[in-house]
Amino acid sequence: MLHTKSESDITSLAPSSPSRSPKRAVYYVQSPSRDSHDGDKSSSMHATPSFNSPMESPSHPSFGRHSRNSSASRFSGIFRSSSGRKGGRKRNDKGWPECNVIVEEGNYDEFDDEKAFTRRCQALLALFGFIVLFTVFCLIIWGAGRPYKAEVTVRSFTVNYVSLGSYSDFTGVLTKMLNVNGSLRISVYNPATFYGIHVSATPVNLVYSDVVVATGQLKKYYQHRKSRKNVLVHIEGTKVPLYGAGSNLVVTNNAVQVPLTLEFQLISRGDVVGKLVRTKHRKRVSCPLVIDSTSNKPIKFKKDSCTYS
Repeated sequence: MLHTKSESDITSLAPSSPSRSPKRAVYYVQSPSRDSHDGDKSSSMHATPSFNSPMESPSHPSFGRHSRNSSASRFSGIFRSSSGRKGGRKRNDKGWPECNVIVEEGNYDEFDDEKAFTRRCQALLALFGFIVLFTVFCLIIWGAGRPYKAEVTVRSFTVNYVSLGSYSDFTGVLTKMLNVNGSLRISVYNPATFYGIHVSATPVNLVYSDVVVATGQLKKYYQHRKSRKNVLVHIEGTKVPLYGAGSNLVVTNNAVQVPLTLEFQLISRGDVVGKLVRTKHRKRVSCPLVIDSTSNKPIKFKKDSCTYS
């Protein structure tokens, strides 16, 4: 049997059953109206609903229409023109207002050029410093090796053959001519402690009254540091015309004595630092002697017999 509910029953059941959507509290905020600038004191009451959850609060962004409108209102205030007008701006496809983006323009090649110039200067300074240091080092080595001069000593001269005769030269003039054949023994000492030397010499001459009657050549060789070496030089002169100088020479009993002067210059070159730093010394040697065609004994020289300069 169906019973119809009366209004009293419905009224009695209402408080006991909770409502699906509780009634939200309403509060009012009073704000000045647009006409407040005109002196009107009228105000309007706006009802603002309350929210039960933080997600419903207006302080949190939402993806609805209200969020888009609030964003648009914020950007409209930011991208306001400098003249103060609120003129409309163009918007893109997504509805965002377009703004003028300031692009910083500049030539970055200038910075690259400055860096390259700085690196070039640093390289040049490093090269210049290396050259200066190397030059100072070479000067020190050169100064240290400068005092080490090669020492030369003339030991003896052996006469192999001497003759004096009258002959005609290539022009047919009759004159005295001298033949000399002998060997010279010299000793060379290298006092350098850290480099060897290259030894050479000018032609070794036997001179009679400013006339070279015999000559020889010292072969160039290399001598190690702190070493001594004996060198033999062959000297020879064949049919050397004396002309007027030979008037003082007289042959007696098939024998002849000829006063001569031995002259040469010894050259020593030391490569201290390769070919970059070298030391070079010259020593002039002069020794007087008298050769006798009848004697085959070596002519020995004392320390004071020769002049070394």
